Amino acid sequence: MRSRLPLTLAGAAAVAAGGAAAVVLRDSDRRHRLERQARVWRLTVRRTAHFAVLRVRGRNATREQRRKLEEQFAIRTAEDVAEVLGGMKGAIMKAGQMLSFIADGLPPEAQEALATLQADVPPMAPSLAEQVIRDELGAEPDQLFLDWDPVPMAAASIGQVHRAVMPDGRIVAVKVQYPGVDKAIKSDLDNAEVLYGLFASFALKNLDVKALVDELRARMADELDYRLEARCQSEFAARYDGHPFIRIPKVIPERSAQRVLTSEWVDGQRWADFVDTATQAQKDRAGEILMRFAQGSIHRFGVFNGDPHPGNYKFGADGSVWFFDFGLVKRWSPGEFDRLTPVLDAILAGDAPGAVELATKAGFLPENHGFDPDYVFQYIRGPYEPFLVDSFTYTKDWTAKALQTVIDIQGRYGRLIQTLNMPTSYVILDRVVWGVSALLGRLHATNNWRGILAEYRKDGPPCTELGHLEAAWRAASPTSP
Repeated sequence: MRSRLPLTLAGAAAVAAGGAAAVVLRDSDRRHRLERQARVWRLTVRRTAHFAVLRVRGRNATREQRRKLEEQFAIRTAEDVAEVLGGMKGAIMKAGQMLSFIADGLPPEAQEALATLQADVPPMAPSLAEQVIRDELGAEPDQLFLDWDPVPMAAASIGQVHRAVMPDGRIVAVKVQYPGVDKAIKSDLDNAEVLYGLFASFALKNLDVKALVDELRARMADELDYRLEARCQSEFAARYDGHPFIRIPKVIPERSAQRVLTSEWVDGQRWADFVDTATQAQKDRAGEILMRFAQGSIHRFGVFNGDPHPGNYKFGADGSVWFFDFGLVKRWSPGEFDRLTPVLDAILAGDAPGAVELATKAGFLPENHGFDPDYVFQYIRGPYEPFLVDSFTYTKDWTAKALQTVIDIQGRYGRLIQTLNMPTSYVILDRVVWGVSALLGRLHATNNWRGILAEYRKDGPPCTELGHLEAAWRAASPTSP
């Protein structure tokens, strides 16, 4: 099924995100928005007042200290967790998270709106996390682990991560899903008509949103089952086993279940620390690794992680990059990607008439569109500009301008934007294209991106030092494609 979307060949999610942010900004129910922001503020203040101290105290707490620890946490009951996450977050929070990658291209007010949708949730009380462990794994944390830190190391949108030690001494990261969040999100997802109306409210009049929303619902529902994520993460870990610079944490299956996911613990710099301290050469290397992970997965494996988010990486002291969070994974069905690649190849070759003809044949444009091929080509080539020259430097300014061009329905390409179509299956690919672009813009990364893409698209020769390292690994690895 196709949805008539006002999209470029690599801009589906960007348009949707621009509209989503606009909806928040145009929301006539000001009182509801202020209540939502106040709730975020109150929860954040309550958490930050204690979180740093509790992290230190929690590890060796006595029973009495643990009782006080419970009292000091912002959220103490499962009902409170479900109420906060259901009322403040739910499916709309997940939609905002999926669309956040285009924030660099939106006005400050829109960026603030998306930030509100994604505000951090406070950690759950230790007893709640322990109850999830008991329900899912059938025993107390201190029976399953040699050591268990009751204070989470990180609190995210659907779950939080605890540090623990396996009986054999391995240090692990245990992701525990918030109790009640599955019901809160599924309730939103089950109410499909509301979501259809929400998306239709910011879409153009000719937009058929049903297929888009159904795709979004399926992806969100998948993220609630950590067993699916564990399988995807294990698949990626196997595919990249022994890789010279791409690292995937191994899953610990005997300590994983539907709402618990245990993986090997990883040390390394988080995104913000890396960006603040790394040299430009280190940032260029990291940017190349992010690009190679995305392109290699898309073109060689046919399965890729659809969540290029700054929180999903750690940077090793040896120059490697660790990749986390495989809850949103896209897998090409037979022939699915083949409908897009001829258009991509024509764009990369600078063949305007050929690109437009192929785009029309593939259904991205109607047969009688009537647009000048050069006009169409200048629009659809925008996201691929870094791949049209031998050296290109990504910047936040470039990403912002490129995205603004994509979503500006009042601008030069407005009529074309309203005419273009895109299969909903490419929405996740667009998230990767623009998400990686935004990350590389923040790194100010420079490279021969055209040559790197050619390695994966055309099996071209290695064009960088990392390319030679990966080629050697592929030659020596029986599992690499």
